[in-house]
Amino acid sequence: MLTTDFVTGSPNWLDLGSVDPSAAAAFYGAVFGWEFQSAGPDAGGYGFFQKDGKTVAGVGLLMEEDASSAWMLYFQTPDAEATAKAVEQNGGRVLSTPCDVFEAGRMAKFTDPGGADFAVWQPAAVKGLEKTSEPGALHWAELHTWDPAAVFDFYQAVFGWRSQTMDMPGMTYTVLSTGEGDQQDASFGGLPGPQDDLEKSRWIPYFSVDDVYETIARVQNNGGLVLMPAADVPDVGLTSWLADPFGAPFAVIKPEPTQAV
Repeated sequence: MLTTDFVTGSPNWLDLGSVDPSAAAAFYGAVFGWEFQSAGPDAGGYGFFQKDGKTVAGVGLLMEEDASSAWMLYFQTPDAEATAKAVEQNGGRVLSTPCDVFEAGRMAKFTDPGGADFAVWQPAAVKGLEKTSEPGALHWAELHTWDPAAVFDFYQAVFGWRSQTMDMPGMTYTVLSTGEGDQQDASFGGLPGPQDDLEKSRWIPYFSVDDVYETIARVQNNGGLVLMPAADVPDVGLTSWLADPFGAPFAVIKPEPTQAV
């Protein structure tokens, strides 16, 4: 399961690039009870979403022209430069080269061969998210892409991920794990089967909630959209796909008790 004991290749940060960070902070505050904390006067408006005083995500203003509001998932790396080289050598693309973020750490952004954007975080003063796999925090990460097998080969080469397949209604689902530790305990995300009708290949963050239906109501009451209604996934939990008022998609899950431990 996803924890804050970060190892190479595990999700260790998450942030929202928004066309209106202030309005986005109000939306997610109403939906998840998050509070916004500025990263400081030199951070260009970047700040942190916190739950119970612990950071669960970041948020900043979109700087790219014509970009759409979206969540960006970061994976831990001990060496951002080496990861950037591995990305290029295995068919990915470097969107932003490794750079220092004050004393916090180093980051870089990439696109995988299937077209999904992702990033890496090389920790220094900031190790990563302070709360995961609890209500209001990141619980799971899912990659939707046209060619899951080829894209998994890319991430395996870059991060050393492992995979395990499981049968789900209408598809074979690939569970992703880091290269370290017990494979089941190290799982953090998944790859659904090939999806020919995708608008865009992308990572979707799943946030844990106590009540999916109540969360859906909060989303709708605060200007968000329901992209996929609540659905019960056997042995996994109740899930729903949603979007904030500016179009950034995300998902929520109330995990089965065996998945929440």
